[in-house]
Amino acid sequence: MTDHTARLDHVVLWVRDPVAAADFYEKAVGLETLRLTEFAAGEAPFPSVRVNDETILDLMPLTFAEHMTMLPGAADSAGHPVNHVCLSLPHGEFDALLSRLQERSVPVSDLSYDSFGARGKARRSFYFRDPDGNVFEARHYD
Repeated sequence: MTDHTARLDHVVLWVRDPVAAADFYEKAVGLETLRLTEFAAGEAPFPSVRVNDETILDLMPLTFAEHMTMLPGAADSAGHPVNHVCLSLPHGEFDALLSRLQERSVPVSDLSYDSFGARGKARRSFYFRDPDGNVFEARHYD
């Protein structure tokens, strides 16, 4: 039987330095890097990081904006960030992420409680920015 449930496959983030962005997402956020070696060798146009088995973040070099011709006006999206991307984590991973960000002096917001999301009310959440200014929310429901 085929599962026809819609899922989030990937989000493309404009970044100034894909290698530095990948390093941030790996070491501070705790995500697995993909195609980083291939990108560094010029064999892949951009690296990615894995959020889970089904979702990745593509770290698109900002210099590619002018080459985005698949959709009229796509290049104009460079520098126009999404409001934020939310990562839902288990309780322990949420705490580990918060600790890693604080160890690296990444500013984080105050904790919020019971904010609404895809799975109802999250117990706790907070916001942070990556080195390119993209805003992320981290939350846990358990």
